[in-house]
Amino acid sequence: MSILAIDAGTTGVTALVVTDEGAIAARGYQEFPQHFPRPGWVEHVPEEIWQATLEACRQALAGADRDAVVGIGITNQRETVVLWDRETLGSPRRAIVWQDRRTASLCGDMAAHEQRIAELTGLRLDPYFSGTKLAWIRQNEPHTWALVESGRYAVGTVDSYLIARMTRGLEHVTDVSNACRTLLFDLTAGDWSDELCALFGVPRDALPELVPNWGASITTDPRSFLDLALPVAGMAGDQQAALFGQGCFDVGDAKCTYGTGSFILTNTGGTLARSDAGLLSTAAWRAPDGHLTYALEGAIFVTGAAVQWLRDGLQVIGSAAETEALARTVPSSDGVVFVPALTGLGAPHWDPHARGTIVGITRGTTRAHLVRATLEAIAFEVRDVMATLPTPLASLRVDGGASANDLLCQLQADQLGVDVSRPRYVETTGLGAAFLAGLGTGVWDSLDDVRDTWALDRTFSPSGSREDADAAYARWTDAVERAKGWG
Repeated sequence: MSILAIDAGTTGVTALVVTDEGAIAARGYQEFPQHFPRPGWVEHVPEEIWQATLEACRQALAGADRDAVVGIGITNQRETVVLWDRETLGSPRRAIVWQDRRTASLCGDMAAHEQRIAELTGLRLDPYFSGTKLAWIRQNEPHTWALVESGRYAVGTVDSYLIARMTRGLEHVTDVSNACRTLLFDLTAGDWSDELCALFGVPRDALPELVPNWGASITTDPRSFLDLALPVAGMAGDQQAALFGQGCFDVGDAKCTYGTGSFILTNTGGTLARSDAGLLSTAAWRAPDGHLTYALEGAIFVTGAAVQWLRDGLQVIGSAAETEALARTVPSSDGVVFVPALTGLGAPHWDPHARGTIVGITRGTTRAHLVRATLEAIAFEVRDVMATLPTPLASLRVDGGASANDLLCQLQADQLGVDVSRPRYVETTGLGAAFLAGLGTGVWDSLDDVRDTWALDRTFSPSGSREDADAAYARWTDAVERAKGWG
């Protein structure tokens, strides 16, 4: 038996066929375009996400035993807002992506409500989250919003959009890990909040039905989805899926996913932990019996995207894979510090007006120094978040594309002063979706069965001088202050 896992990320869709031993038997990948109509605006065309999903799944299924697939798991970029016609499934506008900053002034206008929003949602009032994007559409596109209020247009995140497409429009669902990122979800009640829906002007009827993270009764329509009639038996937002895929089932277990951004989650069990140091309280997953597991999260907006910017924006590298070898050609960044606040700063600073900053450049600075400074910035950003945890970190599990970079993992261990463990399969976001769907279809019987599939690739232990690591971090914190409030 195997599971088809769909990981709908920010720049592309990955599809994995995962066996009952937790191995990746086949994979497919398809990028889709990013659209930047104005400075600070980031959009996707929903149809392009759907077509990328179909192509990635075709590739994966072509490399595996299609008849052995018994279920589907979905994980997705969170906070991105999608609208679609319930009848035609066409989208009246582009999706507004989680990185989009257009609602910064709207958040300022709503500042009086920030304390109440944080109390109910565990989040901050920030352009990052879905509710502000929906409020912006309501204010700026009244004709579109009238069809939301009439019930013609559905509102959702990428997971709910994909499921609508896969089921020919019969299902409009999401799970708590996505719902809790919208600013419309009451974390304590575990349900949509009428109070928050009224505050942001979003009709509750337009929102998806909430289902468990595994075991929901949803079946794909073969006419819409590659001739497959399979249960969509597992779903979770990408970072919660990665926490699950890393086997972080015990209180205190922590992981960091290096993707477009980087996201650190720590399992807090059945306790809704609160942070006064910039971390977010979030739902991790809900079991079919209704039990809700929570987490604390530090969301860093730009890490892998900074490497992508070096490649596409500055064209100083040809591919992300070049960064490790190039960075190793110099012993240090030679005092160059890069703060990749290309879409503002997330945790723990939360400054939507911060902007990318490079300091310390001299005539002797080369592209190797800039690339090394970029890898160091990723490690510094993670340390920023880890420094705010209520209890010291014992170790960290890492995943995501950039975790394949040995130099980055070593820099991370040196900065944190703890072991950094990398699993055999770094695509733990997709694996988490597969594990959830496998629990929902009986491929695995329990969390212990899932935990046993996790396999270590390598552990990176701290090396070098602690004083040198702290001095480099002090330069970073100085540079961060210079980047704040620029926009």
